[in-house]
Amino acid sequence: MQDADPIQYRRVILKISGEAFTKPGNYGIDSDELSVLTQEIAVAASCGVDIAVVVGGGNIIRGAPLAQHGQIDQSTADYMGMLGTVINGLAMREALETANYQARLMSAIEIPAVSEKFIRGRALRHFEKGRILILAAGTGNPFFTTDTCASLRGVELNADILLKGTKVDGVYSADPKTNPDATRYDQLTFSEALNQKLGVMDLTAMTMCMEHNLPVMVFDFKEPGNIKRAVSGELLGTLVRN
Repeated sequence: MQDADPIQYRRVILKISGEAFTKPGNYGIDSDELSVLTQEIAVAASCGVDIAVVVGGGNIIRGAPLAQHGQIDQSTADYMGMLGTVINGLAMREALETANYQARLMSAIEIPAVSEKFIRGRALRHFEKGRILILAAGTGNPFFTTDTCASLRGVELNADILLKGTKVDGVYSADPKTNPDATRYDQLTFSEALNQKLGVMDLTAMTMCMEHNLPVMVFDFKEPGNIKRAVSGELLGTLVRN
């Protein structure tokens, strides 16, 4: 682990996959996993950093396999996936509120009975009031991933960094689960990550971050305390920047 510059980020986007809501290999929402995740985020927010959490929905439904088998058009499958992220967002909001932390769920698609519509000015106002933001339904459009949503919201909300929480402790030259010789990078440029096809994020998300000079840090969010350390400015995992 290395130390970054001795400054605390003012505002961060935290990208969490749907797998964070359940135990490995399972589907749905596990109450214990939800409790640990929300507590880690709440503790990080207590550092005084604005946090917007972009949630995935793979623990609820994975639309891509349905589309690949020709059962459902990809547009419809993507919308189904967006609804899965809303379910996760609702769970996270309720868990945070129950623990006496202020949180707001904002969706890219309008579901007024359960969430607010994402509006940039309103999101910034929530930050001013010290609330944790939970951003669901991706960009609201099919054919875009939640990684792209995270990069888009990061640029829109003037975030200092995009923190991508994963199950591994950074970006490797190859899959460390299958290749024991894989090496982990401490830092990369966006160009290096793209040229080497390292799979940090999808190409649309990577290009947006590169064009708008939004650094990305890939780290293991499952390690206790790592989310707080990441938002506090410590360099964990792999930092990707221009």
